[in-house]
Amino acid sequence: MFDIGFSELLLIAVVALIVIGPERLPKVARTLGHLFGRMQRYVNDVKADISREMELDELRKMQSSMEDAARSFQSSVNQGVGEAEREMDRLAQDTQSAADAYAEAPAPVEPPASAAPAQRELALDTNQKPPAHDKA
Repeated sequence: MFDIGFSELLLIAVVALIVIGPERLPKVARTLGHLFGRMQRYVNDVKADISREMELDELRKMQSSMEDAARSFQSSVNQGVGEAEREMDRLAQDTQSAADAYAEAPAPVEPPASAAPAQRELALDTNQKPPAHDKA
């Protein structure tokens, strides 16, 4: 922090010894030590507060980005659900209209009992193989 060498500290100690005197020098040194310790704790507290504020700011930014991503995801899910609901409604309407059309259609007429053998013969005729053509 300060560029003070050993020789400069020694000079400061000698001047302090001369100015303050040998009787009060230990008490002044203790007081200066306590003040220096308090100053270091204060500086460390300020550094920690700044660090916490920076981390809190980063967390707020991360929270806002997560909220934006969640809103985006929610809107895409809502859009997908809406499309699915519209498709289901369309299918339900198509099914209902087909059921209505089937209900309105006339009932099929059943052939009389005497026509049943003719239908059976017709069915047998369709199962027969066609005659082979002669190549001349």
